[in-house]
Amino acid sequence: MSDAEYDILFRELQDLEVAHPGLRTPDSPTHRVGAEPATALAKHEHRFPMLSLGNAFSDEELTAWEDRIARLVPEVRTAGYQLELKIDGAAVNLTYDDGLLTIGATRGNGAVGEVITANVRTIPDIPLRLRGSGWPPFMEIRGEAYLPLDTFARLNEARAKQDEPPFANPRNAAAGSLRQLDPKVTHRRRLRFFAFQIATDDPLPISTQHEALDLLARWGFSTTPSHELVASLDEARTVIETIHATMDDLNFGADGIVIKVDPFDLQDRLGVVGGREPRWAIARKFAPEVAVTRLQAIRINVGRTGALNPWAELEPVEVGGVTVSRATLHNFELIAARDIREGDMVEVTRAGEVIPQVLGPVVDQRPRGLRRFVPPTTCPACGTPVEHLDNEVMIYCPNVACSGRTLEALIHFASRSAMDIRTLGERRVRQLRDAGLVSDVADIYDLTVDDLLPLEGFGDKAATQMIEAIAASKRQPLSRLLFALGIRHVGAIGARLLAERFSTMDALMAADRDTIAAVEGVGPIIAQAVATFFAEPRNRALLERLREQGLRFDEPAPAAVRRRPLEGQRFVLTGTLPTLTRPEATRMIEDAGGTVTSSVSSKTEAVVAGENPGSKLARAERIGVPVIDEAELLRRLGRAT
Repeated sequence: MSDAEYDILFRELQDLEVAHPGLRTPDSPTHRVGAEPATALAKHEHRFPMLSLGNAFSDEELTAWEDRIARLVPEVRTAGYQLELKIDGAAVNLTYDDGLLTIGATRGNGAVGEVITANVRTIPDIPLRLRGSGWPPFMEIRGEAYLPLDTFARLNEARAKQDEPPFANPRNAAAGSLRQLDPKVTHRRRLRFFAFQIATDDPLPISTQHEALDLLARWGFSTTPSHELVASLDEARTVIETIHATMDDLNFGADGIVIKVDPFDLQDRLGVVGGREPRWAIARKFAPEVAVTRLQAIRINVGRTGALNPWAELEPVEVGGVTVSRATLHNFELIAARDIREGDMVEVTRAGEVIPQVLGPVVDQRPRGLRRFVPPTTCPACGTPVEHLDNEVMIYCPNVACSGRTLEALIHFASRSAMDIRTLGERRVRQLRDAGLVSDVADIYDLTVDDLLPLEGFGDKAATQMIEAIAASKRQPLSRLLFALGIRHVGAIGARLLAERFSTMDALMAADRDTIAAVEGVGPIIAQAVATFFAEPRNRALLERLREQGLRFDEPAPAAVRRRPLEGQRFVLTGTLPTLTRPEATRMIEDAGGTVTSSVSSKTEAVVAGENPGSKLARAERIGVPVIDEAELLRRLGRAT
């Protein structure tokens, strides 16, 4: 139909929905544009992690990748590979319930992103209701939002006419467009979307990635052009060369080809490396854009775990459409191996990464008299002698109270996965530190309502809520505290293994390295880091302060959690429970063998509803999932009084 006919019908639909709001369905075309601007972007926990890809920058690296995975699963050499363009855009996660788009979210850190539902609804390639049939009751669709190159050029022309600064490149413009608080702005940017993955616990009528792309297309998604199934890696190389030769003709940015093992069963057998990268896929990146500029200084940042991270302060230079003034140098061994010196002319690339990196010096342009860089022997922030273990390339400051690592340590300590101090996010941590109220994690527990009231944004209610959240965190078990302390190499799983084995902080502090290393799943590297942490007098002093402030230094005995009445069951929490906080309820369910998820599906055992429940309650009632209250949850846990 003509645009005029469409506009008349669209206006008629808008008028009907204004007059009868109850008739507005989730897949209505009016959702494409018109939602009210958001005041902030809420967080969304992905049901399935969004993984990153490893890179291969040469045919040799590609061969090495196949050799590695073939040692684990020999069948991959003949099972076929799916080739897909690697779009230079912004990763998006779409949640579909019974074929309806319910949540759009950014990738975030891979586990938790930001809700951008109103914005993704403005993208025409994203169906509000899936076409056809055969979709599972709950699934997440992954893909890449991008800005077409001709659209990008028109946007910059328009911005120039309005005396606005131009966008640096399509990728950043796409990412920024997705995070707009007003979806009308996103709509005007004319983003597009390619889908490439289906994530679900439910069975699908397909068994390969090639079939997944066909299925996505039948459901109404756009998939990348030039995707092709090949029989072997040699055939993949030939096809990649052909695609590479035509990439300049594309109307969107692409910086390589993704190679995926095609059968899903082989993907499952290959698994994931370090919880971050799938073994079964790799990105064949093409030669990155490289610029040459002067390395003005080598600076050092002290991270949360005390790692000393060198970075380059550069004379500003444009790389891939972005002005770069700083870049990573990775570690001191790399600086030495490549003989990178302050004052050098250096090659800088983005290599498809967000953070630019220094490749190495242009030796024939080196000014005379430049000295080799010498790594520090003491922490540049606190002066503590640094540590350099024989089996590691990184150098560390062992002082947990180091001023250079305080900010990151405080943010991590209060985070949801650590001590879970609600209301104490990054902005508040910076505010407290800048006000001189906290310098280490123990200072958090010295705070009072009177300390907070003079600060901007703190009224009686906000101040009281924060102090109550801080007090509640004292009940966290030893495993949470160990993780929160930021001990090098000790993640959440390692912390739990140590807490379950030693039961108390005192027992762990008294253990030697060999005893710690004997814990199944720990090993010598973690053991050395833990022993070193407890050997530092300042760390022990910090722990004594935490003990005096009433934090829990023990882990529930295994006998207390051996009974797992909720083994394998999924629960969703909504609303405010009468006595339990959401973290407490989550932990009780998990300790009993259950899982807490963010979305209601046919596999949900029950929705635990409290006061002021959200849309999850309506969803549960609509699809027939049982709804229970806190008392029933406690009864199922065997804790009813």
